[in-house]
Amino acid sequence: MKLLFTNFHDGDGGGHTTYVMTLAKALATRHEVHVAVPPTSRLYLEASAEPSLHAWSQPFPNGLKRLAARRQARRRLATLLREQDFDLVHVNGSADHRLVMAAVRGLPRRPRIVLTKHNSKPMTGLGHWWRARRGTDMVIAVCDYTYRALAISPYRGCRLTTVHNGVDIAHFAPWTRSLAAVERQHCIGDPSVLLLGSNAGTAAYKGWMDLVEALALLPLDVRAQIHLLVAGRTPDAARQQRIGDLGLSEQVHFPGLLEDVRPALAAIDAGFVLSWDVETISFACREMMAMGKPVLVSEYAGLPENIRPDVDGWLVPPRDHQAMAERLRQLLQQRADLPSMGVVARAHAEQAFGLDLFVERTETAYTDLLAASR
Repeated sequence: MKLLFTNFHDGDGGGHTTYVMTLAKALATRHEVHVAVPPTSRLYLEASAEPSLHAWSQPFPNGLKRLAARRQARRRLATLLREQDFDLVHVNGSADHRLVMAAVRGLPRRPRIVLTKHNSKPMTGLGHWWRARRGTDMVIAVCDYTYRALAISPYRGCRLTTVHNGVDIAHFAPWTRSLAAVERQHCIGDPSVLLLGSNAGTAAYKGWMDLVEALALLPLDVRAQIHLLVAGRTPDAARQQRIGDLGLSEQVHFPGLLEDVRPALAAIDAGFVLSWDVETISFACREMMAMGKPVLVSEYAGLPENIRPDVDGWLVPPRDHQAMAERLRQLLQQRADLPSMGVVARAHAEQAFGLDLFVERTETAYTDLLAASR
């Protein structure tokens, strides 16, 4: 197959970047794989550095005020599509989906268009109806929650399939206790506290501030025994001020955007992803579990699909500070059980989260679509 991946993000890209690079690199071992993304994106930099991939500089301007830029981008993409004659284009958001639909018009052979639904935003309105009817051959849901949403959306008439996100469980593997202790010393210094962490980022909807607020509800002697570590961009001044006002500045740690999150994850006792918007299933949650960490997740979208409650993780209602505070108290009480729960989390990851399964199911979805089209 000759494949083209597109993505509209012009910066870090978060889970979109992880998703596309994971699939592109794996599929490039047996197919010709191209990536067309904005030149200012992390995805472009990573794809350009990967010898097995063909990286193309392709902007995806959006909005009515950028009509001239959109026309220029459409011409650029149409030229690429015509010259390369792809079998399939895999789009990952509305902006690149729309531009691909416009660029394929008039091609001698139209590539099949596959969309991955990465977030929990509702897919309603005329735009989605039009793209579903005129420019989508298949939609991949990254969790069962997303599949159910697609089945009652304008995309219900498209070919639908579920492929749960996979992570590199060889890369994200448990560290030895001695190495983890070194990283813990580096992160917080105090080995006696319960350290909960997340590599899901510091966007507001990720819910990390809800856990901070929950921590503040605990009695002083209890909350002093718990620290939080949140990897990602440095939070804005307002949130840092709020953390200070709560008296938690010394207990909430921000290591920043990490090129390699594994040392930070090795240092924590358990993870958390407490999203209340946008989220689907979370690469971050699966990476933490692959590293042998049980994870606290909110009962939102596909997050509960990652864990088995009280076996390799825990559930809390989204944005419920009181419920989170009670869970923190319980985690402190059951701290001795966390390593064994982490072993179970790792076994779960090995069984269900591996890259081979993720890539194989995606590749099968592609080949089945192309076979049906022929």
